[in-house]
Amino acid sequence: MAIGRRERGREAEGVARRFLEARGYVILEQNFCSRRGEIDLVVQKGDLVCFVEVRMRTRAKVCFPLQTITLQKQRRIVLAAMQFLQHYPCGGRALRFDVVSIIGKGPGARIEYLPGAFDAGC
Repeated sequence: MAIGRRERGREAEGVARRFLEARGYVILEQNFCSRRGEIDLVVQKGDLVCFVEVRMRTRAKVCFPLQTITLQKQRRIVLAAMQFLQHYPCGGRALRFDVVSIIGKGPGARIEYLPGAFDAGC
């Protein structure tokens, strides 16, 4: 039975979550939704808050996960981050937009973490 898009997304977010937690990040929010957009993960490490987009591809033959984050998608993430900050002020903390890219499945999956993959001026 084929796995649906939503289930693959949850699986990828779980992989990204474990990857970031193993590197000392604390998960503040998962799947933050607003009418402006969605943020897969909001994480914190020290005085840094990161809005993380998670992308997964089972194979990189067609395109790499990072290539699927269009300028329009970046804008929606930034708008959702602004909405998040209205609800949960992060006073004085540095903010960053990151991407976790996952290619493959299971133990052989390749995970790339791209801190500062884009900025709010997109």
